[in-house]
Amino acid sequence: MKSVISSVLLLLLGAMAAFLTVWPSDPFTNRLADDVEQEGLGERIIIKFSHVVAENTPKGLAAEKFAQLAYEKTDGRVEVQVYPNSILYSDHNEMDALMQNEIQMIAPAFSKVATLDSSWLLLDLPFAFLDQQSVDKAFAGGIGKTLFATLKAHGLKGMAFWSNGFKQMTSSRNPLITPEDFAGQRFRIMSSDVLKAQFQVLQASASPIAFNEVYRNIEAGSIDGQENTASNIFTKRLFIGQKYMTISNHGYLGYAVMVNQSFWESLPPDIQQKLEEAMAEATAWNRRQATEMNAQQLAYLTERANLQVHVLTPDERLRWQEAFRPVYARFTPIIGEELMDQLKQLQEQR
Repeated sequence: MKSVISSVLLLLLGAMAAFLTVWPSDPFTNRLADDVEQEGLGERIIIKFSHVVAENTPKGLAAEKFAQLAYEKTDGRVEVQVYPNSILYSDHNEMDALMQNEIQMIAPAFSKVATLDSSWLLLDLPFAFLDQQSVDKAFAGGIGKTLFATLKAHGLKGMAFWSNGFKQMTSSRNPLITPEDFAGQRFRIMSSDVLKAQFQVLQASASPIAFNEVYRNIEAGSIDGQENTASNIFTKRLFIGQKYMTISNHGYLGYAVMVNQSFWESLPPDIQQKLEEAMAEATAWNRRQATEMNAQQLAYLTERANLQVHVLTPDERLRWQEAFRPVYARFTPIIGEELMDQLKQLQEQR
């Protein structure tokens, strides 16, 4: 009897051992474990933020600041992955990638947004803004609201206006002091009908060239000059191969931070609120940073780079403004009377 009981116990113990051995490799159990793991990953929202400039520029630093704030404010639920220097997309194709939700956020220059709606050409007009205070008023007021409203038709949502600063002129051929000094030269521009017309009225030619290709074109001598902020000229070393720089502050370079609308609407309301808070803080930080960086790097370009630098006098500035009047006349019907009137009112407040 004892031997029978012992045999039964041995059989039961063997069956249990076999059961325990098989159980961890059971597909259903593994699937449950995988599901738990995936749920943990699924709680983190990934936002791919692509841009075309260097990390150490006002835009590049602001993107990193936003990523940090978004992570902190959402307790790690949102991870903003920043891709600088055209790693993912150039300024020629990042807009399409955003609309296809291949990336979720970009911060293109205003000229690029004008390819979606011509009203954005307003921001490319020469001497549209004479100081940062005027820029801030425009973006916080009716001009900013009107421009962001145009994005909805393209499945995009405007989040903020970021600053890089005012543009200066550089050339390898001769100093650019009077409008006549531009004649016959070839300049790189962002793709913009306004910027092209700006150089045409100066009897110069203009070629749209992607930002990450500007240095190569200067080095090859395929262009004579370009317009850019001090921070972009410095960080991309665009001063190499250029002999002359004019501190003109003739145009404003800023960025429209935007997100794919469908992606945004898929986010929980509390996450949307935290991201808006992070963006507001990053934007205020960006404006301070852009001012400081441009001042520091302009000082370097003036004192240490191999450039002959000229600062426009008030009379010289008036001559440039007078030369650019035909650009305003040409583009007022394209941009729209309402926006142009708002800009005129802003200019008259100065």
